[in-house]
Amino acid sequence: MTPYTHGGDVLTARARFGGDVLDCSANLNPLGMPPAVQAAAAAAAADSARYPDPLCRALRAAIAAHDGVAPEQVLCGGGAAELIFRLAYALRPRRALVTAPAFSEYEEALTAAGCAVMRHPLRRENRFDVDGGLLDVIAPGVELVFLCTPNNPTGRLVDGALLRAAAEQCRAVGAVLAVDECFLPLSDGAGPGLAPCLAEHPNLLLLRAFTKSYAMAGLRLGYALSANGGLLERMAAAGPPWSVSTPAQAAGLAALEQCSDWPEKARALLASERPALSDGLCALGLEVVPGQANYLLFRAAGAADLKDRMLTRGVLIRSCANYHGLGNDWYRVCVGQAEQNRRLLAALKEVL
Repeated sequence: MTPYTHGGDVLTARARFGGDVLDCSANLNPLGMPPAVQAAAAAAAADSARYPDPLCRALRAAIAAHDGVAPEQVLCGGGAAELIFRLAYALRPRRALVTAPAFSEYEEALTAAGCAVMRHPLRRENRFDVDGGLLDVIAPGVELVFLCTPNNPTGRLVDGALLRAAAEQCRAVGAVLAVDECFLPLSDGAGPGLAPCLAEHPNLLLLRAFTKSYAMAGLRLGYALSANGGLLERMAAAGPPWSVSTPAQAAGLAALEQCSDWPEKARALLASERPALSDGLCALGLEVVPGQANYLLFRAAGAADLKDRMLTRGVLIRSCANYHGLGNDWYRVCVGQAEQNRRLLAALKEVL
């Protein structure tokens, strides 16, 4: 079986450590899952003998109202990762463009769909920011472009004007632009994202998720937004039916109807905890990318085994060795609540 390379593999970490671990590898809302969302999912489990609504009607209506779009512009899926694969299989592009480093699932989905992948390298000396050089490589022959704001694993936001310019350039060459906004609600200056631009850019598709904003990783719930109804229909047909369970749909409804301020509450916490964690990492001699989201990317020069060493202290961090454009001494950690961050820094101090 292919080794699991993402964050959040707590079961493997527990088995290796021999006990419970502090998970700093999964970049979720530091407040955890809202109690009302937990209650809604638990109550819906009692009704799970029947098939879930395959069209997610109530949930799509709630998402549309929350995001300021029409219900027919919403497609729900079992997490954003599933929708990434659905998009790749629906379009079957011959050539696509991704940035490097970026979420590995983009390239994995494209490769699985038989697509040739071009990588646009982001420069370390530029804090791995996406800049205007991207527009030069969105050229004829490129059929799909993936961008992520804030980028994963750098935590850096992409300038809104540049994103709109990329959408225009993609339209000019006949490409679809997929923008992953899953971490946007937990980032500095969080706003509506590109949802207001959908009507003028039918080649634009947005990826969003409850997974991060509401700490619902185990329930698996994400959605895509696009004004291109034909594209959403092709994506819906590119995977199995009933991919969003009854508890997940109920949890999503509860999140929007009862806990819509949950990401905002998390941002208030992150505003103080992220700078404190960043300062603590820098004080240990680590090279920290100044992130704007709920996670931080750092380099421990020459320490390719830092994840293993941290696990001996019962702390799980994310190795970024599988990100193109980074080496095996780059790592990502989530920004947690104060006590979690204190434990993380204390363990790092012990092993470095």
